[in-house]
Amino acid sequence: MDAAMTQNLENSPLHIVGGGLAGSEAAWQAAQAGVPVILHEMRGVRGTDAHKTDGLAELVCSNSFRSDDATANAVGVIHAEMRLAGSLIMAAADKHQVPAGGALAVDRDGFSEAVTEALEKHPLITVVREEVQGLPPEDWGQTIIATGPLTSASLAEALRAETGEDALAFFDAIAPIVHRESIDMSICWYQSRYDKVGPGGTGKDYINCPLDQAQYNAFVDALIAGDTVGFKEWEGTPYFDGCLPIEVMAERGRETLRHGPMKPMGLTNAHNPTVKPYAVVQLRQDNALGTLYNMVGFQTKLRYGAQAEIFRMIPGLQNAEFARLGGLHRNTYIHSPVLLDSSLRLKSRPALRFAGQITGCEGYVESASIGLLAGRFAAAEKKGQAPSLPPATTALGALLNHITGGHIVSEDEPGKRSFQPMNINFGLFPELAPGSIVKPEGVKRFRGKDKTIMKRQLLSARALADCRTWLGL
Repeated sequence: MDAAMTQNLENSPLHIVGGGLAGSEAAWQAAQAGVPVILHEMRGVRGTDAHKTDGLAELVCSNSFRSDDATANAVGVIHAEMRLAGSLIMAAADKHQVPAGGALAVDRDGFSEAVTEALEKHPLITVVREEVQGLPPEDWGQTIIATGPLTSASLAEALRAETGEDALAFFDAIAPIVHRESIDMSICWYQSRYDKVGPGGTGKDYINCPLDQAQYNAFVDALIAGDTVGFKEWEGTPYFDGCLPIEVMAERGRETLRHGPMKPMGLTNAHNPTVKPYAVVQLRQDNALGTLYNMVGFQTKLRYGAQAEIFRMIPGLQNAEFARLGGLHRNTYIHSPVLLDSSLRLKSRPALRFAGQITGCEGYVESASIGLLAGRFAAAEKKGQAPSLPPATTALGALLNHITGGHIVSEDEPGKRSFQPMNINFGLFPELAPGSIVKPEGVKRFRGKDKTIMKRQLLSARALADCRTWLGL
């Protein structure tokens, strides 16, 4: 690319659609890199059912950014990485922090006002209050779409038409995801139903948790009695028959689950082959690393506390650590691993990038972090440079890899539901090198919990060191 063309590209504005956390962070990163930005935000012209103000980066739910511990918590690590990368969202959060123990919580109004002021005062950023009703026109050139889980119906329809994907906006039924290392394999065993070997499978593609009749009945009773989450009026009809919450299935008859997701047919307990389980819970590998497993058919609207308590009644999951608990809510997100390339560009139209929750991440900081990456990637291209991808060992890289290809495509649940939104967690990080976890000198008993803590500390330290190298710090 010659110098004149590069100068032209750099001087033409980068358009960003959506002024939430992702869009705001993307705008900041690109402008700080010297690229002019036009940020399009419809609030101020048209509101949403969830937002209360027209402020940029408004927090519509909790005011917590969750743990700020960068030594042994994946959320704290991504906080630290974003700070290293000059994040506006993190700077505003730090400035408007309120007491919350080890968590980072913010004064939501002060936080939004700080982000809005910083963007509106930046000499390279123009905030335009308007609704972008369809896909951005091609003459806009490079554009980032960061419209979030409440993407307008008109834009969602345009995305459907462009991508060919079915039902971008729907009530997303999410099953819990468990860290593989927390599953008790002295109780559970690997086996596919009827030992079926599917594409890329071995006949031992599921982890199976057996229940006897008493355990099953106690589990069903707990599900029916569980405290469920009420739906907000604006969410409308909460679910459809093809994806019922597990507790709703339980209410439809005591034996319903045994003939549905907990059916024991085609399975033999490897630890006790002569005793047929009364019911079985199956978990399927959820990420390419094999560190996370999802509970098959266990979408739920139980409250988080009730979920953890009830699901730990399942033999083999008594000590389960959850990378993500289940949920059911309105969500708009694209099938990113199929539709996007490694730098978040739409394969069918590379001038479009996506950022934030619409890509398939959950949470404030996760959304903002993907905005941070999209803004940096777009700015690099504007300058005629190749985007620099973060290492997979960083929190930023681990989340990016999940979005752009780290999931497992399911043959029996094809399409969009095989890829689910995810918070950052250590299950997305590549494993440590063999032999990394060593018992400290002078310690007599080095148990599982101690090993888990050390593993998290080592993953955190590796992530931050590799992030500094990536950023050239």
